[in-house]
Amino acid sequence: MGRVKQAKPQDENVEVANDIETNDAKTNAMRFLSAFNNIDYAIKSRYNFNRSMGFSEAVRRAVAFNYTIRKYEDDLVGYGRLRNAIVHSNEDYVIAEPHIEVVEKIEKIEKLLTTPPRALDTVARRDVLSVHASKNMKDVICLISSSNYSNIPVFNDDNEIIGIANGQKILDALGKFLLSGGKVDTFLNAVKIEDMLSKIENSSYYAVASRDITIEQSLALFHQNSKLLVVLITQNGGAKEKPLGILTGADVVKMNKLLENY
Repeated sequence: MGRVKQAKPQDENVEVANDIETNDAKTNAMRFLSAFNNIDYAIKSRYNFNRSMGFSEAVRRAVAFNYTIRKYEDDLVGYGRLRNAIVHSNEDYVIAEPHIEVVEKIEKIEKLLTTPPRALDTVARRDVLSVHASKNMKDVICLISSSNYSNIPVFNDDNEIIGIANGQKILDALGKFLLSGGKVDTFLNAVKIEDMLSKIENSSYYAVASRDITIEQSLALFHQNSKLLVVLITQNGGAKEKPLGILTGADVVKMNKLLENY
């Protein structure tokens, strides 16, 4: 069997990717161990887990924070057992060779965790249409209809986002207005979008994130909050910064597909 040359760890407790080479090319076991060690290091360093923590425990804990880990949880736990079978008690010798399908899958997961694609570079719509808080409901409804965008960020005089003009929420607001005795014309012409938004106490239906947000992190936001409609992307994640891109619930399918083919 091939002899494994261990790479120097980046700290005294952690083994990072093994720089394992043969005269010709890496074996399946060597590729597997390299990807495994990179994943182990990425998880523990990203979430400040103790370096001596077992791999399976680190995976179980990271499930709450990471969409990719949650999706491949069972695979990763299984890879932890496979890693032990490959090297057993002697770290210097490979005693088993994993199938190429296993190697390619763990390398895919490694890539997703160590070099994840950014949402702004791949899925986010960059032509962010917005509306001023002072616009009346008629103007906002016409803008939604003409643009075919059902979620439009609303900004005030300080260029700060105060909410999202959402078609369904506007319809709900109109229904409540009519039930309280109001007239349609009054709602359309006298009510401003900021007035409607001020009556929505829960602002968890939108989020603001920095330009570095990854697809995995974006999916995690939508997964953790079923009410989330929009993720607005700005330079540093500030609500007063110029919007660079926007993600909506409709992009979830695209993001999942992109990760599948990444």
